Amino acid sequence: MDLLASVEVTSEEAGYPVESALWWGEERGWRAGNGGTQIIRIIFDEPQKLKRIRLVFEEVESPRTQEFVLRWSSDTEHCFREIVRQQWSFSRPDAVRETEDYAVEIPRARTLELVIVPDINGGMAHASLRNLRLA
Repeated sequence: MDLLASVEVTSEEAGYPVESALWWGEERGWRAGNGGTQIIRIIFDEPQKLKRIRLVFEEVESPRTQEFVLRWSSDTEHCFREIVRQQWSFSRPDAVRETEDYAVEIPRARTLELVIVPDINGGMAHASLRNLRLA
């Protein structure tokens, strides 16, 4: 399904733009340009019915515990409803990829927001997102 939307991010590293996590066939994914909490916000031109949201996070450099919050709003005024809040501990060699696949019933999403706290212990790790898929 092709969705028309704009995307806002708090930061991105050169060579790892947010589009790399959203486009099919891209392998690089997105990486934050700054450490600390990051937000990826997708603002749809028209309300969208969402049935599935798939997220893939990958971290091969440093062990850490990450938390993310996925939420949506039926308007652009940002009155959000939380879909999920999840923590994951990355550690090499076996736990370097987190894949989350959510079946949802969102009838009229105008905004989808992903808030990533890359290190819940307050470190300045850089958030990353391998891919985000919507259906």
